[in-house]
Formats: sequence, structure tokens, C-alpha cells
Amino acid sequence: MTICSRAIRSIVGLPFRAQGLRSRAPDRVARFGLVGLAVMLATVGCFGGSKPSSSAASGSAATPTPTSSGSQAPKVSFFATGSMDARYFNTATLLKDGRVLVTGGCCNGQAGLTSAQIYDPASGAFTATGAMNTPRYEHTATLLNDGRVLVAGGFGEQGGLNSAELYDPAKGTFSRTGSMAVARMNHVATLLADGRVLITGGTSTTSPLASAEIYDPQTGSFTSAGIMSRARNYHTATLLNDGRVLIVGGDTLATADMFDPTTRTFSIVGPPAFGTPLSIRVNHTATLLPDGRVLLAGGRAVGLFVYAAAELFDPKTGKFTAAAGPMVEARFDHTATMLTNGRVLIAGGSPGLDSAELFDPKTGKFTATPGRMTTGRSRQTATRLGNGSVLIVGGTGTSGSAISAELYRP
Repeated sequence: MTICSRAIRSIVGLPFRAQGLRSRAPDRVARFGLVGLAVMLATVGCFGGSKPSSSAASGSAATPTPTSSGSQAPKVSFFATGSMDARYFNTATLLKDGRVLVTGGCCNGQAGLTSAQIYDPASGAFTATGAMNTPRYEHTATLLNDGRVLVAGGFGEQGGLNSAELYDPAKGTFSRTGSMAVARMNHVATLLADGRVLITGGTSTTSPLASAEIYDPQTGSFTSAGIMSRARNYHTATLLNDGRVLIVGGDTLATADMFDPTTRTFSIVGPPAFGTPLSIRVNHTATLLPDGRVLLAGGRAVGLFVYAAAELFDPKTGKFTAAAGPMVEARFDHTATMLTNGRVLIAGGSPGLDSAELFDPKTGKFTATPGRMTTGRSRQTATRLGNGSVLIVGGTGTSGSAISAELYRP
């Protein structure tokens, strides 16, 4: 399906998102009229014919097969690994010993999971570890400098959560820590250069939040970090090399904030590359590149219009510019992972895509990966392991929660 046909399909109201969203989630998606449709189609070049995107998830892995000449087809980059509990809206955190902690998630008829698992790259297997104190999904999990993991907020049995807990990998247990000032889910947690954790935005039961908080591991408490210029959820927050944090998009916003931890203040930065309204980005990704720039890729806007467009933020100039080329396929609810070779792996996304692609910062262009994922999925996690492989966990596909995990090998 082309980018143009995706836009038309979403705006006229046909189903687009993969199944499995919680029924209690507030509907924040507006519908564009014909004028909005014409503006968007003209902007992405639909009237002149746009580059077709690759097909949606097939649910099966590509495998090397001999061609008619006897040679092998392009190599496969994705490989199945150990089975796990079915979950999405979970977290996956690389521990200091190289293992990966997977926490919580949704849903299987529950209001969230308390279970957690550990993935061991040496054995390729998942094993159970201690359970969280509170069931939660759409939460955050952040590796602290001392090796523990801060799990904060999310959606629980009674709605949004303000509680937080700490995972100790040495003991394999979770313990409660200080609570946030307000309940929040689909927020973002960013480890600062000084070891504290910045919590920005999110949703408090029904409404997006503009507030921010900082967690101090030394005191085990949260304190106010000020107010962003706009309320945001489903946004991104990226630690820059100079210690500041770039916060982009969320909700129905075409704006960005910069957080300065030395002054604990937020300031507005210039609008992203496309200006309003097409720069509105929700469920996109933001990745710090080796040269200090930030890659913004994909996402969606008002009316579920899905982006193939990408842009770059340069901290030296404070400006956003369009990338040299669009993604191979429009996507949101995907993952973006920095590889050891400096390229960025973009994988999956709604509605249960099994495609993946690579961004090369040197050329500014995207290319499809050799082969496709073993399972189409969105809302998954992707974690780079110590050996350079990427562990992809959970998510939702065309048939519900994924019980599978897979590895990408560059």
C-alpha cells in the first residue's frame, strides 16, 4: 500500500491500527476534512505519484532459497530466539551484565502484568525473575548508574499510576521507591548525565501533561523539574552530548522543547522540518547519531496520517532539516536502534509490519534490510546487545500479543 493510499484510508475512517489497544484509552485522534486531505497529499507528493511502500506483515520469516541460477538469495538478518510471555507495551532494559530485563506489559484480558523476565544472550532463553509490586504497562524502565532499574508510572488496575519501584539484578527482586507527584503513563524517562532521571509529560488518566519530574537515586525521591511549553504524550526525549534533553512532538503538537538540567528549565526550539501541520509527530522515534545530531523517523499525525518522512535536528544550529530521503515504508509504533556500525535499524510498526530498514547518517538515506522480521509486530521493544545484535521483544501483530522474540544480526 502506498503512503498516499494509507493517508486516504486513515482519514476516511477505515480501521488502521493493529488490534490490542486498551479499551479505556482516551481517543485523541481527530479527523481531517477534505481540505486537510488535499494539503497532506500535495505535501507528500501524492498528486505526482509517490513511491510505494513495501507490503505489510506477512507473519513469516524470509529464508534463503536458491535462485534459478543456483545462487543464494540475499542473506537473512532476523532469527528467532527464545520464547517469552505474551506482552506488549512492555519495557526491555539492558543490564550491566549484558542480560536484558523485560517488565510488565499488556494485556491478555488483564489490566497489566506484574511479571518480569530475564533474557540471557549466552543461552538465548528467557527465565522468570521476581514480580513487580504493581501490574503496569505503558510505563518506563531506566538503567541507573548503580546497576538497578527504575520502573515508573504506567497504566494499572485503577488507571494511571504514580508509583515507582526499583529492580535489583543481584537479588532478582523489585522494591518500592518514592512516588511521582502525579500519575502518568506513555511518558518518557531519560537518564541524565549526572545519574538522575528526567520524567517528562505523559497522560494522567485522561489528559496530556506538561509537567516534568526528576528522580534522584541517592534520595529515592521525585522532585519537580518545571513545566514544558506544551502538554505532551507519546513524544520523545533524547539526551544530547552536551547534557541537554531534546523533547519533540507528542499529542497533536508540532513543537519541541529543550531541557537544561543545570537550570531545570525548558525552552522552545524551532519547528521541525515540515512546519505545521505535517510536522505533528506522535509515536515516532528519536535516535542520537554518532555525530551528535538526532534522527526523527516516522510517526503519525492528526487523522492517523502515517509518515515515511524523516528529519534531523542539529544541536549546533538548533534547527531541524529534512533527511535526504524518506523511509522505505511509512510506519509508527516502531523501534529505532543505533547499531555499532553507526547506522540505525528501524523495525516493525503499525499495523503489524514485518519490514525493517537501515538509516545511513553518511548519506541521509534509508535502505531495506536483507530479509524481513520473523513476525510482524508493533509496540515492541528493541535492545542492542553487547555483541552488536538487536533483541526484539513482544509487541502486537495481526493476531494479538506476540509470544516470540527475535534477533537482528548486522
